[in-house]
Amino acid sequence: VITTSRDPSSRLKMFAKEMKLIFPNSQRINRGHYDVKQVVQASKAQDSTDLIIFTETRGNPDGMLVCHLPFGPTAFFSMANVVMRHDIPNCGTMSEQYPHLIFDNLNSKLGQRFTTILKHLFPVPKPDSKRIITFSNTDDFLSFRHHVYKTETDGEIELSEVGPRFELKPYQIKLGTLENLA
Repeated sequence: VITTSRDPSSRLKMFAKEMKLIFPNSQRINRGHYDVKQVVQASKAQDSTDLIIFTETRGNPDGMLVCHLPFGPTAFFSMANVVMRHDIPNCGTMSEQYPHLIFDNLNSKLGQRFTTILKHLFPVPKPDSKRIITFSNTDDFLSFRHHVYKTETDGEIELSEVGPRFELKPYQIKLGTLENLA
């Protein structure tokens, strides 16, 4: 389940819609005036595996919370340099295939923990999937990039970015779900 903080701006709503396309089998819900406990309980009632909440400051998405259901853990990320799909020229259409995941430079124990949390947001892809999502670690920032590739007639592989793109900075992992932490 994907949702936003309370009273989201139009830009955050659009970003949440774009992120719904990133995570296959996800659904976006309008939060309304529900508090965190009610959103978590509704997600559990729907047998959702994860709850993702996006937050903002002055219309710019700046945070992502990933809560694994039903028992946790919950990971907190700050976001920076957000570029939405509609801001990328000639980004093309987004494939609905399950994406292949690339986790680059996440070798420490903590990096492996974040890898596990993030990879469980996605289903297992088919071998012929042309969609790639990359999480690349540089100076404790995870760069999120979304590409599709095609093979040219001469055997060359061409990557094209379909967006969105942003940087994630993980700052906290807590055991348990958001309803227990709130």
